[in-house]
Amino acid sequence: MSVDSKQFHDELEKARAQARSICAEKGTESTECAAAWDAVEEMQAEVSHQHQEPEKSNFDQYLEENPDAPEARIYED
Repeated sequence: MSVDSKQFHDELEKARAQARSICAEKGTESTECAAAWDAVEEMQAEVSHQHQEPEKSNFDQYLEENPDAPEARIYED
């Protein structure tokens, strides 16, 4: 499931609602409450991670700066 999908965001909202419910029922100091919010945090971290742009390697940067370099050639069979 893509983190940009409506289904993922719906699941995230459900996890938040469930965490609130568990904390209201069991208490904010309970292990169940902490575990529920940990699950929400993991989902939010996945969203953040998916939206990070991957770092370009030095080679990719070189090719961008030197598109006519021999290393930038693409050969077809």
